[in-house]
Amino acid sequence: MKYLILTTFVIILSACAGTKKVVEHKPNTVAQSEIETKKEIDSPLQKVVEVADDEFHQKLIKGVITTHQLWDELLMKHVSGNGNVNYKSFKTEHKKLLDYIYVLSLFYANDAFNTISNDEKLAFWINAYNAFTIDLILRQYPLKSIKDIKKPWEQRLWKLGEKEFSLNDIEHEILRKMDEPRIHFAIVCASVSCPKLLNEAYTAENLEAQLTEATKDFLSDSTKNNISKDSLELSKIFQWFAKDFKQNGSLVDFLNQYSDVQISAKAKKSYKSYNWDLNE
Repeated sequence: MKYLILTTFVIILSACAGTKKVVEHKPNTVAQSEIETKKEIDSPLQKVVEVADDEFHQKLIKGVITTHQLWDELLMKHVSGNGNVNYKSFKTEHKKLLDYIYVLSLFYANDAFNTISNDEKLAFWINAYNAFTIDLILRQYPLKSIKDIKKPWEQRLWKLGEKEFSLNDIEHEILRKMDEPRIHFAIVCASVSCPKLLNEAYTAENLEAQLTEATKDFLSDSTKNNISKDSLELSKIFQWFAKDFKQNGSLVDFLNQYSDVQISAKAKKSYKSYNWDLNE
């Protein structure tokens, strides 16, 4: 299977078929800026859901839409191979992004979520983090930098099931505790110096290859890292999250697994300045 199919909660949705149900959430999740879509949307999860009549929900009920399918389609359409995001065109499909976040919420709320594999959970949270980041930018777009938004990583703007999340919650309380340092090259901060946003969804089936490719790509990008045998000019990501890269040896040991250059254990290290301009 290319994606984790949503049949795990099809039964829940099917039970609602034939009725019209209103799904409402706390008003503090409401976006501050107006979202320009075909339908007026107050927040990712604060829209009246017409289960019986809405084509989108009928597809969910039938299992036609898979967990990360909408996200995959959006990424292929609005993100270049170099990781540049066309936020202007992305904003025209903000409603579709919110539909994807709704799918994530449904899946997270289902008991089956606790039974999925570690790779499936990693893919879920990486995709969720990146989707939430794009949503955050689209709420305020146009803007020059994610840092123009007040406390962008601390705001709990998204609700999965009955739990509210911030970007910090996902990165520090979930992903970093899964002992996979390569997540730092998969999750993005919508900035020039960040790792590039992959223009496809992460999936359990392809996760190992995707994380390896993302890591190698980041290390070989001279705008982010300059690596030679005896000298390392590195992204500040390696400084901010140094502990994560030393779980099974030194930082150099980690780098040597993915670098085209064999680095000396005595290589001198320095860190590049970080460019927080929007990655568009």
